[in-house]
Amino acid sequence: MNKHEKYFCKKMQPGVIRPDLTLNELVDRCFTSFNGRAFRDACRLFTGPITEHNTTVGWSLAGALVPAGLGQSCLVPLIKNGVVDWMISTGANLYHDLHFCLGYSMYEGSAAANDCQLREDDVVRIHDIFFESDALFDTDKFIRDVFRENPLSEAVSSADIHRRIGDELLKRWPNSHEFSVLAAAALLDVPVHTSSPGDSSTGMNLAALALEGIPMRVDPNSDVNLTAAWVYDAKKSGGKTAAVILGGGSPKNFLLQTEPHIQEVLGLQEAGHDFFIQFTDARVDTGGLSGATPSEAVSWGKIDPSQLSSTLVCYGDCTVYLPLFTSYILNSKCRREPKRLWRRGKECLERLTNDYRNSSHWMK
Repeated sequence: MNKHEKYFCKKMQPGVIRPDLTLNELVDRCFTSFNGRAFRDACRLFTGPITEHNTTVGWSLAGALVPAGLGQSCLVPLIKNGVVDWMISTGANLYHDLHFCLGYSMYEGSAAANDCQLREDDVVRIHDIFFESDALFDTDKFIRDVFRENPLSEAVSSADIHRRIGDELLKRWPNSHEFSVLAAAALLDVPVHTSSPGDSSTGMNLAALALEGIPMRVDPNSDVNLTAAWVYDAKKSGGKTAAVILGGGSPKNFLLQTEPHIQEVLGLQEAGHDFFIQFTDARVDTGGLSGATPSEAVSWGKIDPSQLSSTLVCYGDCTVYLPLFTSYILNSKCRREPKRLWRRGKECLERLTNDYRNSSHWMK
């Protein structure tokens, strides 16, 4: 063998951009190096091995992506195409998701606006997005009304909270699944968790109800065990699992910690997630990457070491990557029947619990 053959086995052959080039052709032919190639490979990984295998796909969502319009434009179509099996999001994204159902819109603004003047004019700013402050007050009232009318009788997971809200959206606005992440998730039985239930306006409104004497007990332990149960059941049923991470933050770690919970804490035999795709602008060397690289995640048991080649990180802005990623997936006709994990919650949790009871870690 020529000593160079192992290095020069795949020639770069960038295509010529033409007016009639489709997005998929553009990515496949012209995204040839650096983050462009990482993005191309992420698209191919998702539309190839991830969807070809019986893969249970968990997504995490951080940053103001729903206010930026990516809930309606990207997440809802992905949910409806059956490629989102469960999700972890910051509470803020799910709270802002409700504004659209209540008739409020987001407006193109300016990051250079005078915020003191905006405050006087009852305008709220998220970077270069403007919206009416009444959207906050009406959304707060909506949340409190939902749980005043049907208070919780026992402690529940954050996914139970979001399912109840999603069901209420569908009841009041039957077409809300066309633009609301929570409504679409409820329609297709996609569990939606938040890693920090009190860290959003939804959590603040639940706290206000508790002051009124209305029992509002959100149990984070239920979320930890349920998310691990989605992963454990998928693996024990002969399938694979994938983590698709939009941004970083607490949702990323909550998604990935499912495997250490299974292996380290519960003492159950497992190897880690099979696939990993992340879009992030965070840097690893400052400690801001929220769980660091896929390679580092291997040392924690979060990623199966034998599957490290099936992990990708694209560095950049999710508001650029996610629309392109969604379009590539939909154009590739990656449509699956929804797994409807929400309906199987009790079954999945019982499987995890029973195996834990029979493990050497039980009661130790």
